[in-house]
Amino acid sequence: MSVDQKLQQASEILVHLGMPRQQLNERTALCLLCLLDMTPNKQWSQAGNPLVGITPIMDWSRQHYGKDYAPNTRETFRRQSMHQFVDAGICLYNPDKPDRAVNSPHAAYQIEPTLLGVLRTYGTAQYQAMLQGYLQQRQTLAQMYARAREMEMIPLELGNGQTIQLSAGAHSQLIKDIVQDFGARYVPGGRLVYVGDTGDKHGFFDVAFLASLGVTLDNHGKLPDVVIYSTTNNWLFLIESVTSHGPVDHKRYGELTSLFRNCTAGLVYVSAFPDSRTYAKYSSVIAWETEVWIADAPTHMIHFNGSRFLGPYN
Repeated sequence: MSVDQKLQQASEILVHLGMPRQQLNERTALCLLCLLDMTPNKQWSQAGNPLVGITPIMDWSRQHYGKDYAPNTRETFRRQSMHQFVDAGICLYNPDKPDRAVNSPHAAYQIEPTLLGVLRTYGTAQYQAMLQGYLQQRQTLAQMYARAREMEMIPLELGNGQTIQLSAGAHSQLIKDIVQDFGARYVPGGRLVYVGDTGDKHGFFDVAFLASLGVTLDNHGKLPDVVIYSTTNNWLFLIESVTSHGPVDHKRYGELTSLFRNCTAGLVYVSAFPDSRTYAKYSSVIAWETEVWIADAPTHMIHFNGSRFLGPYN
């Protein structure tokens, strides 16, 4: 069977599954085919259920279907195809390790087992009956998996009484520690401006207040993990939660300085680590004139040079 024929069949299945119009495209069809390890020469009865990540999906599409997507489209695959698959219960997210951090390089997807059985009958006389039975229970399946994901969330209580849910994992746990422990000790009475969360839906962002400080953004994904404003000093704390990557090194320092160049508050850059072992991995790349906080020694900070301690330099 040709590449085009197999892509057309995958597109037809997306229609059968009721995917929104925005996901009825070649990219999403390739994602489905990869989840099934459905190469052009395979029969649908041979569909598999590998664990795959976003980059492996893109590599697989290039290898087996000759579709070469630019590396910077990785987020499009994740946000505009796989995210909708997970929401619809079509595939499972990190079924091998549900508490894996969402930003982990090992994040993986797998086709939902019931749907796998249905798609193995595609092109046979049983397919329509199997599909109808699956569609009748799919909402229940999606709700069940959504509840399972929700149970893994980390609750974070904000100062205004609001509670948000952070995605599971060490990265989000450190974000919680930053807000509750670092904020209480070093920015008492501070105003929370932003709490990022790689689960996409459960963060907190006071867009209007940040704009009042002169900062407007077209993509809040560029922000650090936590932003807290000191009302007493007119300082803005830009804090990165570092578990597997992302301290304020010289490159990130430059990015944040550029992003907040119009900010009317003084900028304080902080790299937060869960423990000294993680800090030791990155200590050689921390930018000068920034601060380091370690969650398991919350009453101490490490100051990287400069003429002052815990304050802006601009």
